[in-house]
Amino acid sequence: MLFFCPNCGNVLIVEEGPNCYRFACNTCPFINNINDKMANRKYCKLKEIDDVLGGAAAWENVDSTEIACEECGHKRAYFMQIQTRSADEPMTTFYKCCNPQCGKRWRD
Repeated sequence: MLFFCPNCGNVLIVEEGPNCYRFACNTCPFINNINDKMANRKYCKLKEIDDVLGGAAAWENVDSTEIACEECGHKRAYFMQIQTRSADEPMTTFYKCCNPQCGKRWRD
């Protein structure tokens, strides 16, 4: 939380005074002792994240290949390739484990 000087409007800084901490202004002689504990907490609202791969519908009609899942050891995984970088870079391959209990996703 920011506090502002009532005289000049600049942001007050916290400095250690003779017996306590105090708010002080860098541009004018304003000083205000801090006598009580001060705390302020603000929780920001997070934005919803869109699934860049199209969500669950993107995995409906994809092929599967033989590749072992690192999480559960299942031998097959669905895959799709998407051009995520410039045209001169190779495509990125995304995998999803075929085991319905696992469903781990990774990329290569």
